[in-house]
Amino acid sequence: MESVFAAFWSGNYSPHGYCLSWQPLLLWTHIVADTLIALSYFSIPIALVALVRSRKDLAFGWVFWSFALFILACGMTHVMGVVTLFSPLYGLEALIKLVTAAASVTTAILLWPLLPTLTKLPSSEKLKEANAQLAAMVEQRDAALAELKSEVAQRENVEAALLQAQKLEAVGQLTGGIAHDFNNLLQAIAGNLELISRKPDDADRVIRWTSSALDAVERGRQLTGQLLAFSSKQRLDVKSVRLAELVGGMAGLVERAVAPLGRVRIERIDPVWNVQTDALQLELAVLNLAFNARDAMPEGGVLTISAELRSGKVAPDLPAGDYIALHIADTGMGMPPEVVARAVEPFFSTKGVGKGTGMGLSMAFGVMRQSGGTLLIDSALGQGTTVTLLLPLATVEPRRDVQDDAARDERISLAGMTIALVDDDAHVRASLAEMLRSAGAVVEEAADGAAGVALVQSRSFGALVVDFAMPELSGSEVATQVAASDPQLPVILITGFADSNKLDAIASPNVTILRKPFDSHELLRKIRAVARG
Repeated sequence: MESVFAAFWSGNYSPHGYCLSWQPLLLWTHIVADTLIALSYFSIPIALVALVRSRKDLAFGWVFWSFALFILACGMTHVMGVVTLFSPLYGLEALIKLVTAAASVTTAILLWPLLPTLTKLPSSEKLKEANAQLAAMVEQRDAALAELKSEVAQRENVEAALLQAQKLEAVGQLTGGIAHDFNNLLQAIAGNLELISRKPDDADRVIRWTSSALDAVERGRQLTGQLLAFSSKQRLDVKSVRLAELVGGMAGLVERAVAPLGRVRIERIDPVWNVQTDALQLELAVLNLAFNARDAMPEGGVLTISAELRSGKVAPDLPAGDYIALHIADTGMGMPPEVVARAVEPFFSTKGVGKGTGMGLSMAFGVMRQSGGTLLIDSALGQGTTVTLLLPLATVEPRRDVQDDAARDERISLAGMTIALVDDDAHVRASLAEMLRSAGAVVEEAADGAAGVALVQSRSFGALVVDFAMPELSGSEVATQVAASDPQLPVILITGFADSNKLDAIASPNVTILRKPFDSHELLRKIRAVARG
């Protein structure tokens, strides 16, 4: 065997082209053909390498490199075909052919298992068809998403409307008690004013009667503030809230909610506990829970409100931390487990058609979640119900609005100022004008928005005091028209209106909002702070 291979390297053979030397045309045909074939073979691996480098996203395995080696080796065999025409290097040619054979066998072994996969590759027509189907699916998906967005928007509108209805329902259920309270307030005010009119010269008694009447006005302001908050469209304003003050401040509303058969017991709440929530929405949540408790106690019972501090993992869906658990517990009929499981679902109600919107517990749960807490229900048939509102313990102290008695007693002078006053209510306008004139201001009055605009455009004023809710031209429209001719004129917009969105839309930096009812000191301080000289 060794002698066989040694023969290839002996050098005793003549060059291959020796046999073709008498036919030069045939010799050069072999040279040109083998050279062109070799160059073509060599170009193929170069093209494949360029493909791999430009398409790094494609996965090329061993079959690619084996095929490249095979093509390169084939090119070398044709190079050796030209070489052996002039030099008898048959051993090197044989070695190259062995490498070519090994590469070709390896490529074939790797290629055959790929044939089933390759045959399954889609044709260009199928790819176009699949692309068209994909485009149709994308179009259907976009249409479905648009429809879903429309449905979500409609659902949000419906939920907002029902939540608004829930708030109004809460106010409606309080109508009797509210009417009674307002009649008491009016009686206190009317009685004190009558006493003042009878004995206006008795200074000591006049001061006492005036103070009593003002106290009644303040109680009325707090009551209307709560009602407006319940009935208006309020955004969630999460901040630190004093829980003891909030619960104590709405005790009267809760008592009226469960009257006349139910009783309310409010246990002491630590005054240092502050919670992170929206105060108005928490009040509404507690009030709705009080209504639910009343309905669950048709024969009467006790509604107990208490609170405790909890720390750690207080609920499965809350992170570990410090929380205040506000309990609203009744001694009513209780709920079976299947009702408890669905109690916080929107629109779910067991009260029957026309007796509830099914949004009370759902709204309370939503407020808790947006505040970073949750709502838990513990109930059993015949054993009453305890609803626990878990709220994060606030880490900062709430802002407290403290009335400065010295500031209240201070006499505020507006001497030298000329004020434009616009209000469609003659009684309110007269009282406001008297307040301003008593402080030394010169007051020019207008009874409607159009007259107010004309008044302000006729001369220069230090400030404009205008009512928000007026027919034809509202206070905000008056402010807008006035700003066109005098953009620096300060405007005090007085309002008892509750829609915070419309009030927030008044974005002018020269407009200051003052909510009714207010006392003379508030009005005079506002004017002194913003009026120009």
